[in-house]
Order: sequence, then C-alpha cells, then structure tokens
Amino acid sequence: MKLSALLSVPGLAQAPLSAGQILKKVTNTYASLTEWDFEATVTSKVEPGGQFTRPLRAAGKVGAEVSIEDAVDCARIAALNALAAVVDLTGDVDVITRIVKATIYIASAPDFSDQSLVGNGASDVLVEIFGDAGRHARSAVGVAALPINAPVEVELVVAIGSTPTIHPL
Repeated sequence: MKLSALLSVPGLAQAPLSAGQILKKVTNTYASLTEWDFEATVTSKVEPGGQFTRPLRAAGKVGAEVSIEDAVDCARIAALNALAAVVDLTGDVDVITRIVKATIYIASAPDFSDQSLVGNGASDVLVEIFGDAGRHARSAVGVAALPINAPVEVELVVAIGSTPTIHPL
C-alpha cells in the first residue's frame, strides 16, 4: 500500500499527513502493564506485523513435532525479527524507548500447556537488549496452527520516543 493510499483512509486524519504523523496517531494513551505492576504513558508506537524465524528453524506443533527448547529458540529469534521490522519502519533502533507488549502465539499440540515457557524466550531477549525498558505486558497464547507451519509467531507493541525516518511503503 502506498503512503498516499494511507493518507486517504477516512477517519485516519486530515491530509496532508507525514509518515511520522501516521505513526504518532496514538497520543497520550495510557497502557496498564499489569504483569510488571506499573503504568506507562505511550505517546508514539509502532506495531510491526507478526514475525517468525526465517527460514523456519522448526516446523509443526510445540509438544509434538517441536520441543520446548526449540520453540524457546524460535521465540527469541522471532522477537529479534520483530525488532528488525521496527528498525525497517523507523530507520533506527535508538528511537525505541520501551517494549510495551509482546504477544507470542504458539502452535500447540492438544495436550501442551507450557506456552508461558515458550513466551519466556521472546520476553527474556527483549529484557536482555533493553534492560528495564524491555519489561513488558505479555500474552502467550496456544493456537491450533500458524502460517507456513511455524511453531511460534511474535507480535510487539513498541514505544518510540522521537520522530523516526520513515522508509517508503
């Protein structure tokens, strides 16, 4: 989708908008981050689409074809790919001020119930990279299947602190 098409979406905002203004459409939103028992004010955010490991490091359902250890590794790499997507959008990792939320989808065998252990792979790498700013609210959700038979998909909500350089869509 071209930037001009985004600018013409009814209700998005009055044209002309810069790409930076599109990313800053969430202003003074309060996000309760109860997992870590604090609140954060998010003035600008980026939400890249879900990310997998590419190429797939494992395929199938966790608890059947994929071990917990391999799934944790996939979650770490998928989180890094999600950060790379943010950098692709903004042009700079230094605009990231905090990780607000991570949603980790785990393709799970019917009797698998350790989704939180797999989610730790993504959460831990974010804290390793960003320290306290990497602590975030999180959901680790077991699902029946994921695209391309991936065992893990990671979505992030990332707060940014300055107007990034936006690359064309």
